[in-house]
Amino acid sequence: MDEGMAIRQAVDTGEVLFGARSAEKAVKKKTAKLLVVSTNCPNYPWMKDITVKIRKFKGTGLDLGAACGKPYSISILAILSPGESNIFSL
Repeated sequence: MDEGMAIRQAVDTGEVLFGARSAEKAVKKKTAKLLVVSTNCPNYPWMKDITVKIRKFKGTGLDLGAACGKPYSISILAILSPGESNIFSL
């Protein structure tokens, strides 16, 4: 399963938050297990010293949005639960 399909399956079957503000809150609450970050995502100050694993998505925010099935750009995706996806093993 490729990265885009794994992300889409996590969105469809798991628990996922979209956007930097939601991801920051999930990191601070320690509920985020993985952050997926687009290539054109800015380096937010809160991302500097976090213990959550960060995965670089090989595409822009528009590509990440499309992989999630959304018609808009997504800079960061916080995975709380992968559902039936194998996103953690990629």
